[in-house]
Amino acid sequence: MALSVGIVGLPNVGKSTLFNSLSTAKAEAANYPFCTIEPNVGVVTVPDPRMQALDTIVHADRIVPTTINFVDIAGLVRGAHKGEGLGNQFLSHIREVDAIVQVARCFDDPNVVHVENRVDPVGDVATITYELCLKDLDTVQKRHDRARKAAKGNVAIEKVAFEVCEILAKHLDEGKPARTCAIPDSNDARTVIQEMHLLTQKPTFYIANVDEGSLGALEKNHHYKALADFTAKENAIIVPICAALEAQIAELDPADRPDFLASVGLSEPGLNSVIRAGYKLLNLLTFFTAGKVEVRAWTTPIGSRAPQAAGVIHTDFERGFIKAEVIWWEDFVKLGGEAKCREAGKLAIEGKEYVMRDGDVCHFRFNV
Repeated sequence: MALSVGIVGLPNVGKSTLFNSLSTAKAEAANYPFCTIEPNVGVVTVPDPRMQALDTIVHADRIVPTTINFVDIAGLVRGAHKGEGLGNQFLSHIREVDAIVQVARCFDDPNVVHVENRVDPVGDVATITYELCLKDLDTVQKRHDRARKAAKGNVAIEKVAFEVCEILAKHLDEGKPARTCAIPDSNDARTVIQEMHLLTQKPTFYIANVDEGSLGALEKNHHYKALADFTAKENAIIVPICAALEAQIAELDPADRPDFLASVGLSEPGLNSVIRAGYKLLNLLTFFTAGKVEVRAWTTPIGSRAPQAAGVIHTDFERGFIKAEVIWWEDFVKLGGEAKCREAGKLAIEGKEYVMRDGDVCHFRFNV
């Protein structure tokens, strides 16, 4: 599944530096480096040390991690919802992604000019969110008008649409994203919301672009604290990184990175946290297949049952699903592979109702 996260932010907050770092930071698994499929879209691997652990047992010919697309979305200015600046391009690109990451500047530097001559990460986030809300408000009002006319014919779902749109319109008009709106929970209400493809309904997390000195002392950065307090109200993920430092790390030879990271007090690049946050936000889990040919990570939504997970590998696996042989990855590594797990009773035979866990090592049996 081609999953994508759009990177958005006002000018000079570090958005482009972040994307450029992603574009030059080669993945640790050499057989699947970063690649560019369009000038503004990059495919990055999801860091997962479990794959290397599994490989120590099977010594596979190749390791194939799971991936996410990161999209560097065109810049935004006030009035984007009306098409100002690159507004139409900005909004159309957001509509195509699965999730959004907003980058906000959390550092002071007189040499880096802010588009609004201030450093206010909460204000930056509010500006972007408000533009998206206004665009969504236009969508909701049009749907509200259609529902009002159709509801006269006693069409049940149109009556629901009318009520949902009234609630949403008030919420959006206050500059609050649709994802935080309390909508009556029903199948019809969910259908109405899904059909509108609202921009502010998309899952969102935040990157606080801090200076290098703040990485080990975030509590002293009042810009970061303000943004953290803001995101906490939405129960959203916030990832602190120093984009300038990430750019330096990305330019290093992979062999030199561990020493450099240690010298600045990091165990891994901050970009790894960004990638994992995007993956988590999309409500995904990873399961594995492991053998001599390859150790491979596969992605499926949390809550997927075994046949649906098998279908990620090949549609025939789902169509002809018989059973799944499942081993917890830690048992696989600790005991030394499938055969020894079978002997120790750590290999489970699961049927169609089995709910997948993040970290399952699977062998699917099927017949078509």
